[in-house]
Amino acid sequence: MDVLFRPGDLVLYKNNQLIAFNKPAGMPVQADLTEDKALLNLAEIYTKSKLWLIHRLDRPVSGLVIFAKTKTAQQTLSADFQSRKIKKTYLAVVKNAPELESGTLIHYLKHDAKNNRSIVFAENKPDTQEAVLHYQILTSSDNYHLLQIDLETGRHHQIRAQLAAIGCPIKGDVKYGARRNNPDRSIHLHAWKLSFSHPVDQTPVDLVAPLPDDPLWKAFLAAIQ
Repeated sequence: MDVLFRPGDLVLYKNNQLIAFNKPAGMPVQADLTEDKALLNLAEIYTKSKLWLIHRLDRPVSGLVIFAKTKTAQQTLSADFQSRKIKKTYLAVVKNAPELESGTLIHYLKHDAKNNRSIVFAENKPDTQEAVLHYQILTSSDNYHLLQIDLETGRHHQIRAQLAAIGCPIKGDVKYGARRNNPDRSIHLHAWKLSFSHPVDQTPVDLVAPLPDDPLWKAFLAAIQ
């Protein structure tokens, strides 16, 4: 994607241990086989220092990404992600509403590396991992529904695969059953909030990433304010 902004425009939070960005949809977190600029590279240019990766977002997803400025912070927060101490909240736009206004989805996912997707099973199978999320319908328009997603686990393509498994693929996500791409090849999934303890002094940190500048996201803005 073309970068039409300065990396500093994306900064949501920073101190001597961490820096958080609002990643645009379409930008990879790490450099990949394309020559597109990656958020990590831009962040290191902005900070003029080495940064450590803590977690990832899929390329077509927008929202919160945090990097560590020290190896100690990276190790601490990576362990917190693994032990589910970090609260992760997403917003998703879907064409089909779930049957219930709110609920918990429990599936078992198998990573298909060849096709870069996750296969969903209702029961535990060999080489699968349990995937758990909680959802709530926040509001609806004539054609779409806005869901809040609270993740318990952090599996490959988890939200995308689990919503598709209940017949509610995310808008634009043709890999998981949406009828058509979004024009910019994004999907309507946004990493909205992260809540965690600071890796050194353990004070609470609550981060919120503003929604993308997109007509559909803007139509739902009032529901989250």
